[in-house]
Amino acid sequence: MAGKANQVNAPRKKRRTNAVLRTSIGPVEDLESYVKADWWRDIFNANYLRTDGDVVDDPDVTEADVSAFLGIVDIAEDACILDLCCGQGRHVLELARRGYKNLFGVDRSHYLISRAKSVSREQGHAVTFREGDARKLRFPDSKFDLIYLAGNSFGYFESMEDDIAVLKELQRLLKPGGQLLIDFTDGDYLRGTFEPRSWEWIDKNYFVCRERSLSKDNNRLVSREVITHVKKGVIADQFYAERLYNENQLRELMEDNGFDAQDSQPMSTMSKRNQDLGMMAQRIILTARSNKVTSPVAVEKQAIREVIVLLGDHRRADAVKPSGTFDEDDFHTIGELRKALGKLSGFNFRYFDDHGKLIDELRVAGGKTDFVLNLCDEGFNNEATKELHVPSLLEMLGIQYSGGTPQCLAYCYDKSLVRGVAIEMDIPVPKAFSVAPEAVTFISLPLEFPVIVKPNDGDSSVGITVDSVCHDVRQLEHAIAKVRDSIGYDRPVLVEQFLSGKDISVGILGNPPDSYTMLPVIEEDYSELPPELPRICGYEAKWDPDSVYFQKVTSIRAELPQATLDFLHASCIKLFQRLGCQDYARFDWRLDANNTPRLLEVNPNPGWCWDGHLARMAALAGMSYSDMLMAILNACDERLNVSQSRGRCKRAA
Repeated sequence: MAGKANQVNAPRKKRRTNAVLRTSIGPVEDLESYVKADWWRDIFNANYLRTDGDVVDDPDVTEADVSAFLGIVDIAEDACILDLCCGQGRHVLELARRGYKNLFGVDRSHYLISRAKSVSREQGHAVTFREGDARKLRFPDSKFDLIYLAGNSFGYFESMEDDIAVLKELQRLLKPGGQLLIDFTDGDYLRGTFEPRSWEWIDKNYFVCRERSLSKDNNRLVSREVITHVKKGVIADQFYAERLYNENQLRELMEDNGFDAQDSQPMSTMSKRNQDLGMMAQRIILTARSNKVTSPVAVEKQAIREVIVLLGDHRRADAVKPSGTFDEDDFHTIGELRKALGKLSGFNFRYFDDHGKLIDELRVAGGKTDFVLNLCDEGFNNEATKELHVPSLLEMLGIQYSGGTPQCLAYCYDKSLVRGVAIEMDIPVPKAFSVAPEAVTFISLPLEFPVIVKPNDGDSSVGITVDSVCHDVRQLEHAIAKVRDSIGYDRPVLVEQFLSGKDISVGILGNPPDSYTMLPVIEEDYSELPPELPRICGYEAKWDPDSVYFQKVTSIRAELPQATLDFLHASCIKLFQRLGCQDYARFDWRLDANNTPRLLEVNPNPGWCWDGHLARMAALAGMSYSDMLMAILNACDERLNVSQSRGRCKRAA
């Protein structure tokens, strides 16, 4: 799509963007009637880089663009800079190559942001990339010295009111006197020169045909693009529209929304393919400065968050723990938590763990609390099936909290339900079947051995032991009986294909799509186990210090192809959003014999302890235990908008 730029506007459509369309809709009389209001949701993918690569993927074009930008703005190398609608990060990465340090890139497209992150890692740059909506960005007020929208990235919304919302958001994010640069198409030029029809070969396999017309109000250029592969046929038939501004109109819009418009200069782009440049052919660079003044609120002393830390009740029995109650290791874990939280400034923590008094204490303290750090993964009264009761209680009392909602916890507690959601989303899972409570023997099996037997619901690896991996029917019946002994005879049991590949976990801190961190993927290292033992991370590995699993199984950084990592990241983000996770989550996968990742389970409110899987991932990312907890607190803080009225919390020096 020649002339399209990179935009960050709204939640992306949840479907595969590279699906092959077998037919086009054929000729249409009115292009405008086919343009969806949210056309930008799924149009910026691999096809975008393919069709527009002669401009948006050409290093020479990018270098020329950045040189032009730096020639019209006055910015220091240590300035805080945001590349809004950054696409695959071509401009901000060029700034990094030129020595600029404090760089951020935001775009709506998950595909383009993933690519930007990958290139940044490969080239050794420390650019922070996020997905986000240009009208509401998750950054604090007055953060940036310079924000730029490059490559014709302004005017994608259906209404001008949304364009104004973008400018107001940029005004909020810029420091007083901060600079804004917008690189936009020359609307007057394009109205008189656009090509109604064009086509070009992209390479030996792809060609693209384009149709264009002006909208009925003459304010938008409407385009249609049909991309065809010589063997696959039509792979995309898409419509889009972009608002046309001339320099005076955009100056007036800026000045009406808190900016002093300043310098401008024309800019043109050449295509090495000598093909249709569309909206990228003739553009204007326009700069402005924020005219807001420093607010007295911005220099006030940092406010202190009042946070309740909600834990399991050490006074009560806990059926999950080997001794049936809290032991020395549990108290050590709680001590490490208190020590790590004690290193964080900007908080006043109170610890609630007496479930007999919990409702009354929360009712009294709730009105004086910013939010609850919900670490009660034991469940109310230390009953695992009542984990969702804790956020339910908080919601009934009107108290905000971290972590998963009641519905999210209910979903993820049921492994079969999560499997169904994953299958619906085209995310691979192992083959499996459920054994009803009344089932006793098997005449035939829908799976080949080996299989693994586990409770259908629950967590903490309860019911998964060395005997859970089965190679024949006798072992299977014994394993099912053992699981029923541990969880009861009234609950279903899941029999799942046992996968022999890497046992891996993916962690997310934050809240997709706007503000999150993908932690390094870890795998369980079974190399020190005796060869006769199954390669699993079950109950013994997590809870029994005398077990060889506990002593020998460790977690290491997973070495995976980039394509596999990209797939895992994209799938986990989709699951995070679909299942309603909040602030942090862990996703457990296993590779099959063909190295295809298959989802095992989703863990909202995953183990928070100092030596748990999430902390191990964070350590590989260079984060201390305190850093990890701070990330969870800040994710909750941002999501609940507590930081809009209070200063953002920071790690103590």
